[in-house]
Amino acid sequence: MSEESWHLARLIPTSGISGAEEQERRATSALLAVMGAVPEFSRAMLKPLGAPAGRIECYIEVPFDLGEKRCYPDGLIRVSRGSRTWVALVEVKTGRNELATAQLENYLDIAKEQGFDALITISNEIPSVAGQHPTTVDRRKLRKVSLHHWSWTYLLSGAVMQKEHRGVSDPDQAWVLGELIRYLEHPKSGALELDDMGGGWVAVRQAVRSSTLRATDKSAPEVVSRFDALLRYASLRLGRRLGTDVMHALSRRELADPTLRTQSALTSLTEEGTLSGAIRIPDAVGNVHVTADLRASQVTCHLDIDAPRQGRARTRVNWLVRQLKDAPGSVRIEAFVANARGAGATELLERVREDPDSLILDPTKEIRRFRVEMSQPMGLKRGRGRGAFIDSFLELLDAFYSDVVQTLKAWSASPPKLRGEAEPEPTSLTSTSLSSQDGA
Repeated sequence: MSEESWHLARLIPTSGISGAEEQERRATSALLAVMGAVPEFSRAMLKPLGAPAGRIECYIEVPFDLGEKRCYPDGLIRVSRGSRTWVALVEVKTGRNELATAQLENYLDIAKEQGFDALITISNEIPSVAGQHPTTVDRRKLRKVSLHHWSWTYLLSGAVMQKEHRGVSDPDQAWVLGELIRYLEHPKSGALELDDMGGGWVAVRQAVRSSTLRATDKSAPEVVSRFDALLRYASLRLGRRLGTDVMHALSRRELADPTLRTQSALTSLTEEGTLSGAIRIPDAVGNVHVTADLRASQVTCHLDIDAPRQGRARTRVNWLVRQLKDAPGSVRIEAFVANARGAGATELLERVREDPDSLILDPTKEIRRFRVEMSQPMGLKRGRGRGAFIDSFLELLDAFYSDVVQTLKAWSASPPKLRGEAEPEPTSLTSTSLSSQDGA
């Protein structure tokens, strides 16, 4: 993309400040300018935070006094509807800059003194759990002011979904939102994609291979957190392309207490050498489970689908194979029968196409469920590019969705057919009177 198309980067003067500050000021100015100009986009972003649907005003670097200090939050958003006013401060970081606890606590104090409702932080940090903030602050400061976090990936996904899928009614506003998308996609914007598995990735991978990794190793929790962040990033990225809300699938207990997810992932990593998680895609037949086996250096995606409740075992196998007509032959299928424990019969799709009976160990047992699985070698590098783990993860997820997930539909029974009324028999055949044709 040329520099000439990067319009929103030039909204305010930036002379006399450092490169990082200039980048953050440009990003803040671009985002808040669009939020003030495109109500449909700003409402979609602010409604989950509790803001009403009303007139939106955005300001940059509003000064506030906190004790003897003067503080300049990067931005301020005010939404007015009737007599109600909702106000949030905004703090922005770009590039690899991370949010600072002391700075956020100062802004929370300002928001409390001013009677504001929220503090919104924006950075390239992606929390491992949706709704969780990447920076730890004193929870006592959150009694009257709520703290929310947007990653730049989340904002980009929201902008794309609003423009391309939900729609913007005003053509000029649609153009402005398109410019924000172009700006955030520019490498100089500071809105980075997830591009690093962390400094402990190589050490943890090598420790898993040598069976020396322990839960007490300092690098293990960081790798687990980065993997969950990758799952969230992959969900946002896939949702942006599909035009729907793809989510990192967690249980209710894990959502209520994120430490449960961290602990179970650590146990799996140290005992089995695997990192795994699930992604929920609306209207898909099931969750997509992704597993990275650090010992085998392999990444696997799988999905479970219920088998038809009618027909013989071979009929049920053929029902699945017909839906996978365009899938590669290397896809693996596993069939689970009723009242059986452990693994089921498993075979490659190319073999099942030739001989459906290869998945049937006992024709008298009912097949209840299938597992469809795709694997590929895992990248080893911590960053992005050829031979990197993140790229191999995303490539497999894209291929699995396009070749398998989007083609599968759940089985549904056909409705019963209405039987026609029987026609009355001819009177001549039902008569009981004697006839000359009855014989002697």
